Amino acid sequence: MIKTMAAEVVILLVEDNPGDVLLTKEALAEGKVANSVQWVKDGDEAIAFLTRQGNYADAPQPDVILLDLNLPRKSGHEVLAFVKSHQHLKRIPVVILTSSKAESDILLSYDNYANCYVTKPVDLDKFMSIVHAIDYFWLKVVRLPSEEYDV
Repeated sequence: MIKTMAAEVVILLVEDNPGDVLLTKEALAEGKVANSVQWVKDGDEAIAFLTRQGNYADAPQPDVILLDLNLPRKSGHEVLAFVKSHQHLKRIPVVILTSSKAESDILLSYDNYANCYVTKPVDLDKFMSIVHAIDYFWLKVVRLPSEEYDV
């Protein structure tokens, strides 16, 4: 089953920088797609959210994950590897949205099946443009699978 654009799109934002969280939420709110941005601040919280543990027992299944790499506790690479190694999560598109330009981070992200890798620009207007582009592509162009991820 494919998720239709009439349905609300759930975005899991995994980001430890409150400023980037605010900007990302603001940019996504400007889009025309009904979405719900769920935010967690570190890798352990991301895994708890995705596995519906603890405070996240009623968490919705995300349609898209925006994942920073430089996170406290568990790194973004660890979260990505976790997502892509679990049958019920691996089809969720993971967009790496990070400040790292390191070739090793880019390679490791794609080796762990990231759907794309985007470097956060320092300039505010460019950052907003990048998030708008992610919003447009992943929420308006791409067809997303529904919660029924089982094969």
